[in-house]
Amino acid sequence: MIDFGRDIGTDLVSAESKEWLVTNGIGGFAMGTVPGMLTRRYHGLLIAALHPPLGRTLLVTKLDEEISYKGNIFPLFVNRWADGTLDSDGFQRMCGFRLEGTIPVWTFALDGALLEKRIWMQQGANTTYVRYDFIRGSSELHLSCKVLLNDRDYHGVTGSGDISFRIASVSHGAKIETSNSGIPYYILSQDMGFDVQDLWYSNYSLSVERYRGLPDVEAHYYGARATVILRPGDSATLVSSTESHPELDGHLALKDRGAHEQRMLNRTRLYFGDSPPMAKPKHERALESLAAQLTLAADQFIVKRSTAGDPDGLTVIAGYPWFGDWGRDTMIALPGLTLATGRADDAAKILRTFATYVDKGMLPNRFPDEGEEPEYNTADATLWYFEALRAYYDKTADLDLVRALYPVLREIIEWHVRGTRYNIGLDPVDGLLYAGESGVQLTWMDAKVGDWVVTPRIGKPVEINALWFNALNITAAFADHLGESTGELLDLAQGAKRGFQRYWNHHVGYCYDVLDGPDGHDPALRPNQILAVSLPYSPLDEYQRKEVVDRCAKQLLTSYGLRSLSAGHSGYAPVYGGDVKTRDSAYHQGTVWGWLIGPFVSAHLRVYGDLDAVAAYLRPFLNHIQEHGIGSISEIFDGEAPFNPRGCPAQAWSVAEVLRILGLLLSRESRKVDG
Repeated sequence: MIDFGRDIGTDLVSAESKEWLVTNGIGGFAMGTVPGMLTRRYHGLLIAALHPPLGRTLLVTKLDEEISYKGNIFPLFVNRWADGTLDSDGFQRMCGFRLEGTIPVWTFALDGALLEKRIWMQQGANTTYVRYDFIRGSSELHLSCKVLLNDRDYHGVTGSGDISFRIASVSHGAKIETSNSGIPYYILSQDMGFDVQDLWYSNYSLSVERYRGLPDVEAHYYGARATVILRPGDSATLVSSTESHPELDGHLALKDRGAHEQRMLNRTRLYFGDSPPMAKPKHERALESLAAQLTLAADQFIVKRSTAGDPDGLTVIAGYPWFGDWGRDTMIALPGLTLATGRADDAAKILRTFATYVDKGMLPNRFPDEGEEPEYNTADATLWYFEALRAYYDKTADLDLVRALYPVLREIIEWHVRGTRYNIGLDPVDGLLYAGESGVQLTWMDAKVGDWVVTPRIGKPVEINALWFNALNITAAFADHLGESTGELLDLAQGAKRGFQRYWNHHVGYCYDVLDGPDGHDPALRPNQILAVSLPYSPLDEYQRKEVVDRCAKQLLTSYGLRSLSAGHSGYAPVYGGDVKTRDSAYHQGTVWGWLIGPFVSAHLRVYGDLDAVAAYLRPFLNHIQEHGIGSISEIFDGEAPFNPRGCPAQAWSVAEVLRILGLLLSRESRKVDG
């Protein structure tokens, strides 16, 4: 589906804005730009998860390749230095770039010769493969690769000489040890020879970091040179790994990667009926292709998190390159990443994994990179857990898992009724949840700069109580299935439904965003109220649902999701960019969030029942997956056209919500029900 032609090598500005990503299922990854230029601190060939799924450490940065062919030297790389100059024009030799599954493939044209390059990771290991295939030529070529090394936390930057390297020759390559992590790693090949080098390259310019107002110059260590002579039809593979004896056969390793991705595709059923692909209308084939590509993207976020009770536990990386696993993101993303892609067994593992972390009736908000205790500063992650389990049960009818987790659900409700951290608790007067205290951000609108919480939303946020009403009804339904008493749960639900009418702002015809805040009720038009329509149990009446959908469509809807604040508000910020304070000030003040396309489409479908409209809302993503994170969906977008993608190039809940809606549209089951 993603296949760029010769023009990819003619426009460096466009090419460097496109980023590829490969992952290993334990939190490690490799990432870079299509032309190979470093623009982020997070770009690298081997960013290893030393304490899966976290402890992520940049070990191998990049390879700078040169080809000698018929007496001419052809650099294939490009670097931009801090003074703005470019080192080589290697990007101009790209005559094609495509994805094979998630594997990026470059094609280089060299005076009639054709060379292909692929990068992938081994599932379950901190091991990256770079393979070169000499596709066509009339004589041999000499390939030389400078291997640029590092050993730092993936959030950091390195200065020249900051790290001491010890490089020793081993069978098939080199062993690297440093003064930093103390974890040895390896550069290996059964095809290539190695020469040890000792040189720092300084002043790499990180243009995206500069745009983000962060340190934007870095140094990397040239520690080895790998060389090989290839004849037409030959291939060579270079392996970077924390393993001392990884698989060195590039053909076998590539076959294993392809088999893994094919298994992922075989498990999903996102397609229009049973007719052959070419017999289908073009728009149906396009959406099926989108579903297939996003199925593979979904797999990149599902990673291992061992617990004391389950060494094979799973979690969800919220986004690449800089997020770890977050409770809120995991629960929102779970239905799309797992249930829409035929991975219900993985959904069950994720639900069990997070159940072990419930504390005082709360799910963790996030697991810090530094390996510290989980943080519980969230009012909504816990309530999304109920919806994730409901979606799982609706898909599988697995009452055994519901029975096992039902005590956790009841414990959560009991803590919320009597009160838990951060003033999260039930107000018996109106049956709604209150949440918040000064200096803490508890909802998904969680930007914080120093001690400044940008959108504190202290009081009774509308989506928290939509989720609370939904959770109570879900638990009552489960109680009924299990033969447990439902009376108290239904009473709480009815109280919440009555109290929810307080949100309706008759003056404007939509919901307040927050009730009973320090300054009273907040009338700002934000997308949070869409959840009161999209969730299975809605506390709004039919008229109110339609009004909410129509108002969000008119003032918040864009091609890629909903604005976080209406453009008419005095605090509206149309562009997300600049230094940390400027960016975080705009994060939830107009910035478009991709994941919100899911709740909006669900709400629209509930009100209007129009499947054709669903397809129309998804079509912009056909183009988007080719423009930022190649094959994935971005975290956020500017609030105004052309809605430039920002934030993480690959975000779990953005991918998940588009997949979930594709599941409604494409799966045979939903077509039978809705059609």
